[in-house]
Amino acid sequence: MLTEFSLIDKFFKKLALKNPETRLGIGDDCALLSIPDGFELAITTDTMVENVHFFADANPKQLGHKLLAVNLSDLAAMGANPLAVTLALTLPKIDENWLREFSDGFLNLAQLYHVDLIGGDTTKGALTLTVQAMGLIPKGKALKRSTAKVGDLIFMTGFLGDAGLGLKIKQGFDSKSQNALARFHAPMPRVEIGLTLRNCANSCIDISDGLASDLGHILKQSHVGATLDFDKLLLSADVKNYIEKTGDDLMPLLAGDDYELCFTVSPEFKNSVPENCTEIGIIESELGLRLKKAKQITTLTTKGYEHFS
Repeated sequence: MLTEFSLIDKFFKKLALKNPETRLGIGDDCALLSIPDGFELAITTDTMVENVHFFADANPKQLGHKLLAVNLSDLAAMGANPLAVTLALTLPKIDENWLREFSDGFLNLAQLYHVDLIGGDTTKGALTLTVQAMGLIPKGKALKRSTAKVGDLIFMTGFLGDAGLGLKIKQGFDSKSQNALARFHAPMPRVEIGLTLRNCANSCIDISDGLASDLGHILKQSHVGATLDFDKLLLSADVKNYIEKTGDDLMPLLAGDDYELCFTVSPEFKNSVPENCTEIGIIESELGLRLKKAKQITTLTTKGYEHFS
């Protein structure tokens, strides 16, 4: 029968440490990291709870991938190069098949980005998954939410609303979009783009709770406003089809789980923005968030999902 420690050995010590900054990983009371001269350590933590963040029937391999991906997305939004993570698992029981699939999804993504799993914890209880992720940023180069400037152009990576559509499908919307389901279950963090944005972006955030809500965090912390141009938003054919069927054109702006990056750039650095990013609006001095559509401008709510609301 597996114990707490044999579980860790069997499923989570498969990868050798990859980074010279990782001095000591799993197996002691603490892990040890060294921070190179001229760098700062970025740290983020995310928790996912069954029936709150994911469905009870979630594929464990996709779940392992997504748990790590959402944390790497936070590092990407700061322009950090991923270094190491810790993993805390609260499990109702030991299910070896579930653990095998979950660890494969988690460690495959960790291997892709050369991330060391350096420790964590396991305990018994309702299924709850927590990751703390750490990355390195050259001193003074971190991308923040509080540094957008009036006149900045607003950009985002990728398509908007596909993950939201994936959630709608899980909730019963009639669509066979495998792309939307894949974007909901297994997003890819925009790590490489985050690194390039250190040289051109003034501010940045990842889209986890919806574009309107997350851009709203930039606006609030930077004491500015913005107007988004609906016609410039990059929407997939599946999302456009959803809007045509339902009339719910705000779904792409309000739905979460896209894990794309939204960032602002001074006009003079526009040509430095990576090619696979789309200009979607402008930062303004008038507070609040507005949406331009069909030559009409309306005010958008920036309130996203809140656990205790």
